[in-house]
Amino acid sequence: MRTVAEFTIGYRGYLNAQGVLVEDAPSASTATELLVSAYRCMVLTRAFDAKAIALQRTGQMGTYASCLGQEAVGAAIGLAMAAEDLFVPYYRDQATQLLRGVSMTEILQYWGGDERGSNFAEQRRDLPNCVPIATQITQAAGAASAFKIRKLGHAVVVTCGDGATSRGDFYEALNLAGVWQLPLIVVVNNNQWAISVRREYQSGAATLAQKAIAAGIPGEQVDGNDFIAVHAAVSEALQRAYAGKGATLIEALSYRLSDHTTADDATRYRSAEELKQAWQQEPIKRLQTYLHGRGLWSAEREQALQAEVQEQVANAVAAYQQLSQAEPESLFDYVFAEWPAAYAWQRDLLRHRVARMAAPSEPGMQQQDSQGAGHEQGR
Repeated sequence: MRTVAEFTIGYRGYLNAQGVLVEDAPSASTATELLVSAYRCMVLTRAFDAKAIALQRTGQMGTYASCLGQEAVGAAIGLAMAAEDLFVPYYRDQATQLLRGVSMTEILQYWGGDERGSNFAEQRRDLPNCVPIATQITQAAGAASAFKIRKLGHAVVVTCGDGATSRGDFYEALNLAGVWQLPLIVVVNNNQWAISVRREYQSGAATLAQKAIAAGIPGEQVDGNDFIAVHAAVSEALQRAYAGKGATLIEALSYRLSDHTTADDATRYRSAEELKQAWQQEPIKRLQTYLHGRGLWSAEREQALQAEVQEQVANAVAAYQQLSQAEPESLFDYVFAEWPAAYAWQRDLLRHRVARMAAPSEPGMQQQDSQGAGHEQGR
C-alpha cells in the first residue's frame, strides 16, 4: 500500500506561563504599542466581566456567559482584524467586540434581554452574539462567499467553542470554505469544557485543528493564553485570505476559569485542583510579567489603569441602568429585515396579553384569556 497524502498539525506558542519568550516571535506581534493596547483591553474586559456577573447575581441582568481566562483570544482577534472585515461572534467574545466599537452598555443591554443592545451604534458591520451552537459558522461562510463574489478583498472571522466542532454546521461550513477557497478564518476557542463535557469526551481527534484537513484548508493549534501567538496566527490567516488563498482553522488552547454561564455550577463536574492549575496559565498575568520585564509597564501605570477601567465600567453600568425598558413585543422587531405578515397576529396577540396582565384582573379573566390564546393559535 502506498501513501497518497500525509499531514501535520503545527503548534504555536511564544510567551510561556512565566511571561518569558521561549521562541522568536514575529515583530508585528511584539510591537510595544500593540502589546500595551492588548494588555489594557484584557484588563478592561476582565473588570467588565466581573461586574456583569455581579449584575446578574443581584437580579439586574439575565443569564451571562463569562469570558474569564479567555481574554487573550478575543484581544488578539480584535487587534488583528481590519475595520472592513466582518466579525461573527459566539458568546464569549467581549474583548473583540469592545475593540471593534461595541460599547459595554450595549453588551449589558443584550444580556439584559433587550435586543436593542445588538443594534450596535458604532460597529454596525459585525453580527450580534450567537447563542445556538455552531450556526454562526454557516452564516460566516455565507458572508465570506459574498465577499468573494463581490471581490471586496475583506475577510470574515468567526469564533466558536470546542463543543461547536462536534456539530454538523461546523463541518459543512469548513467544507464549503475549502471547496470555494473562501476568505474565512475560524477560531476555535478550545477552553476544554463544553458545559460539563470534557474535551476528550467530545472528539477522538488528537487536536481540533486537524479537522481542517478534511476540508482541505490549513489548520494549526496555538497557545490561547499567549496573546502574541494568537495575534500572529490570526494575522497570518488574514493575510492569506486577503491574498485569495482561502480559509484557515485556528485552535486556540485556553481554559474556562468561570462557570459555563451564570446558570451553571462548574464545581459539580471539575475539581478545584484542575482549576488551580489552570489559573497558573492565565493570560493577563503572563502578558503583564512580560511587559514589566521589558520595562514597558510599572506599578504606577497598573494602578492608574485599574482606576481607569473601574470608572469606565461604572459609567457603562450607570448608562445601562438608565435605559428605558423595552416593550415585550419588541422581541419581534429584530428577527426579519422585512416583516412577514404571517407573524403580525402573533405580535398583536402578545401586545394584547401584556395589556391584559397590566389591567386589574376580574374573576374568570385569566381563563378566558387562555382559551382565547388557544383559539388564536389554531388559526
